[in-house]
Amino acid sequence: MNIDEQNKILRDKTPLERIQWAVNYAKKPVVTTNFRPYEAVILHACVSVKKDMTVIWCDTGYNTSATYKHAEATIKQLNLNVSLYVPRQTAAHRDVVLGLPGIDDPRHKEFSEQVKMEPFRRAMAEHQPDVWFTNLRKGQTAFRDSIDVLSMSADGILKVSPFYDWSDDDLDKYLEEHGLGIETKYFDPTKVLGNRECGLHA
Repeated sequence: MNIDEQNKILRDKTPLERIQWAVNYAKKPVVTTNFRPYEAVILHACVSVKKDMTVIWCDTGYNTSATYKHAEATIKQLNLNVSLYVPRQTAAHRDVVLGLPGIDDPRHKEFSEQVKMEPFRRAMAEHQPDVWFTNLRKGQTAFRDSIDVLSMSADGILKVSPFYDWSDDDLDKYLEEHGLGIETKYFDPTKVLGNRECGLHA
């Protein structure tokens, strides 16, 4: 498949049309989530096209109580087929041996590996998807500005960002139209800064 050519075609399509195209192409599609703001949008869209799509939730263990409540409500509302992945060590244990290192601390790389990278690799190894839906959008980070609706992950999985060219206002309207919730107290201990890439995508 020529990704550049296909991106030109998909650029004029709606997010649901982009998802439908990718689902028709895929043998084992998955959508990943961490239940950060606006995740309900892509989850709703994906299960609208394929109701039993596997939803991979990589939980760092550092979510706020508000995020966990939002996650549980969204899972129930959309009847999501969730596969949960968590770090091999509890957050309480890690707090004792490693703490919560800042991004300038040399231990931050090890921390990110433990709470995000390893669980994600484990999830992908177990599910072996050929298509990966994610809610990347341009304007979020410099890296995300450089991709498009379709891109390839480092390990050769077709990555699909159906809402790539949508604004926050567009997503707010989608949430309202479909009666979906949003949670804004989300905390990612591996990013800290909102415009910093987490490591799964770049």
